[in-house]
Amino acid sequence: MKASEVRAMSVAELNTKLDALKKDLFMLRMQHATNQLDNPQKLVQTKRDIARVKTMIREKEEK
Repeated sequence: MKASEVRAMSVAELNTKLDALKKDLFMLRMQHATNQLDNPQKLVQTKRDIARVKTMIREKEEK
């Protein structure tokens, strides 16, 4: 997910996206623990996406 995509979303959409990303991260961690994860880079990318969304939520709430 690109930062420009995240900036275009509203706060409500960002919160929904954040919930979905957290669920995805949980599932990826479970797959990693059971050695079923094909691409470990997905963990890193999901964490970065969560950070991007949280940053944008905070920026929009400060305004």
